[in-house]
Parts: sequence; C-alpha cells; structure tokens
Amino acid sequence: MHDDVARCIRAVQSKDARFDGWFFGGVITTGIYCRPSCPVVPPKIENMRFYPSAAAAQSAGFRACKRCRPDASPGSPEWNRRADVVARAMRLIADGVVDREGVSGLAARLGYSTRQIERQLLAELGAGPLALARAQRSQTARLLIETSTLPMGDVAFAAGFSSIRAFNDTVLQVFALTPTQLRDRAAHGRPAVTPGILSLRLPFRAPLCPDNLFGHLAATAVPGVEEWRSGAYRRTLRLPHGHGIADLRPLSDHVGCRLALTDLRDLSTAIGRCRRLLDLDADPVAVDGLLRGDPVLAPLVEEAPGRRVPRTVDASEFAVRAVLGQQVSTAAARTHAARLVTAHGEPITDPAGALTHLFPDPAALASMDPAALALPRARRTTLATLIAALAADEIDLGVGGDWHRARAQLSALPGFGPWTVETIAMRALGDPDAFIPTDLGIRAAARVLGLPVTPAALTRRAAAWRPWRAYAVQHLWATGDHAVNRLPAD
Repeated sequence: MHDDVARCIRAVQSKDARFDGWFFGGVITTGIYCRPSCPVVPPKIENMRFYPSAAAAQSAGFRACKRCRPDASPGSPEWNRRADVVARAMRLIADGVVDREGVSGLAARLGYSTRQIERQLLAELGAGPLALARAQRSQTARLLIETSTLPMGDVAFAAGFSSIRAFNDTVLQVFALTPTQLRDRAAHGRPAVTPGILSLRLPFRAPLCPDNLFGHLAATAVPGVEEWRSGAYRRTLRLPHGHGIADLRPLSDHVGCRLALTDLRDLSTAIGRCRRLLDLDADPVAVDGLLRGDPVLAPLVEEAPGRRVPRTVDASEFAVRAVLGQQVSTAAARTHAARLVTAHGEPITDPAGALTHLFPDPAALASMDPAALALPRARRTTLATLIAALAADEIDLGVGGDWHRARAQLSALPGFGPWTVETIAMRALGDPDAFIPTDLGIRAAARVLGLPVTPAALTRRAAAWRPWRAYAVQHLWATGDHAVNRLPAD
C-alpha cells in the first residue's frame, strides 16, 4: 500500500480513515508522522513520505503526531488476512513474543533463522523485529502513563524496557514529550483513575456491527469464565505473567476496554488478545465490498454492514470447546465446558462480577479422567486425544502457527471432521477464508436464500466470496432466530 504514492496522497488529502493502519505518512519539514485521517491541514505533496508501519516511520526519525495519535490507530488487517511468515511474525510480535523470548525466540517459533526473519521483515515493513517490538513498547508505555498512576519506574519495566533511561529516551523520541509531560497532558479533562484498573479505547475501522459479535460471545459464554454484565462482555484471561479480567463494551466509535491485570507486563498482550477476540483489525470496507457483489448476500450486507468474526483469546481453549460442542446445542456445550472449568480450572477472584475461574489449560486437563465426562465414548476419545496433542505441543494453534499445517494435524485426530476443523480455523486460527458448509445453521440459511444446500455445491458457490468466506458465514448465520445474532438484554 505505501508504495502506491498516488493512492496514499489521495487518502491523506481526503482524510480517509479507511486507510488508518494500512500506511503512515511522514512530513519531512516537521519530522512528524500521522495517520491518513489526521485532522490537520495536509502537507505539500513534495514533503510527504510514506511508510508501511509506525516502526518504520520512527526508524526514519519521525515522531508521532499529537493530534491523530498514529501509534493508537487500528492494526493493519494485512496480518490477519495473510498466512505467510511475515504475517505470522507480526501476529507473534503483537502477542509480545519478542519482549518475552527475544528475536531468537520469534525465529524459533517460525522455523527460520534470526537473519532470515530480520531480512524478510525489513524488506516488507522497513523495520526489523526489534524496532517493531520497540514501537509496541512505546504504545504500551503511553497507555500506562495516561491510564494509571503508577510511578514512572514501574511503567518503564511493565512496558518491557530494560532501563529507565531507555524508557525516557524512547518516549521523548517517539512522542516529543517526556513521560511526565505525557501524563500531565492526558490528565486534563480525564476522569479519575480507578486503582488497579486500566481503562482504554480500542479503535476499529467503521462500520462495526456489534450484534452478532457480542451476541455470539455472550450466548456461548462459559459460566465462571465469561459473562454479560451491564452492557459489557467480561471474561478471564490467562496471560504469560499472570491472569487478568477484560471488560469489553461496544460503543459508537470504539470499544471501551477495562483491564484488571495481576502483572502489568501483560498489558500489550492482553490488548492484542482482546482486539483479536473482537476482530477489530478487520477491513470491513474490503469485506463488504466483495460480498455485496453477490446478489444473494448484498441485502444481508446492506442490512448489517461491518460484521466481524467472533474469535477467541486462547486457541487451545476454543479447540476443547469446539469438541464439547460437537452435535449438541449451545446450552449443552456451555454445561459441558462449565463442568470442566469447575473441576480443573484455576480459581480467581472478581470483585466486579461473577467470574470465578480461568479456563483450564491443556496441562491441567491432561490429568483428567475422560470417563468422568458425560459424553459419548467416541467424543471422550476425541477430547482426550486433542488434549494430549496440545499438552505435548504436537499441534500449534497459536497466533503464529501455520494454518495449513494446523488443519492437517487436526484432521488426523480421531473424531475431527470438516465442521470441527473449519470452526477452529475460523475462530481460533483466525483464517478469514474458513468455511463450514456442513453447519446446520449454514445449510438452513442456504435453503431459505435459494443457495445450494449440499456441502460440495455450496462450497463451489462460495468460491465467489473468497478470501472472506468466514464473514459470509456470519451473514448466513444472522438469518436465523438465535441468541448468537443479537445483543443480550441487560
């Protein structure tokens, strides 16, 4: 995108918010970089420079604009849509892998050498993994500075900096303000900070249809792990350094997010997982534009533009829940999952609600006696085999995993048919082109809309919806009268 200079210039001159996160514009006369939608008067064309990432703009010597805050723009949808190594690397960096494991850890997860990863990221993004992680650390630091009363030393180490000096120098370089000046600037007109709670805004590209997104999460919520309370979806989070609770509330121009974390080093990881859960880095204009080209889907898209795919914060958790949901109702799947949570989940306290546990991880479930589950024998075997494979790291369902390899590994397990594999691919792996033609809700919608009903014929018909078939699934599901399609009443 950033290489198409003429298109970038048109986006900047028209202040087109659809391109926020796709590229960043630097102005050589001011040394500032902005979003395309920045409200200031556009600079002269000869003074514009364009970069594929905030890290690349920062590496070129530009500092973030104080008006449009480009460091807080929606993430590029490119990394969610693509399955190549650069996209997988970006998803892992957003999940905090470089901060926790270094560049060598990132390379090991991807199966490449450190040099190969650095070369590929530099070629495509204009910045290496350390620069990309540094840009993320600076944004985490800004959030902690502006939304907490923590001492600056605690902010520095929680954001991932190795020293106070590096923290001070980076904040000044990126934002042209000292940490204290940032906090003082944010304090004007802001509500008082609640101790222990971080309140922030999660931006997205408009439009966003919250009905099926939050409706699905609320309708399938596992008691003790998730709940809908006072207009917000709440759930527990298992994070690298501890646990947390996320409170996510749909609003007109952003998602309100309140995080309670046991370790502030997990802030950027928690934000990334909440964004992934709500599919906030999607490009609804591109998705809806393609789906509107189908005369059957066009009325559905016009009625509810901006549908997102409800995803997950923990791929292993979702895989277990997908098996529990095979051939049973939503209510039965919730009951089975709740029993697992009560028996094997890690207890937590939630002063603000009724959350009681973290969903058990594969290691905790590995010691479970499958005979204790009220499931058919074949499904007990399927679940036990999946848990053993996840506990032994034989299947990688993480954000940096290979979608094609994961599908093949899942398909090789007993009891894993196309419905289970594609459901996991859509909601856990994040593949925007995952498609489940065998789903009963999809077949019912196809029958009503006059689409082919058999899986093979419907798959052929859906070829026109690629690479966004997972979003077409959301529109087809929405034709049914089910709680997953509507926001719950408070």
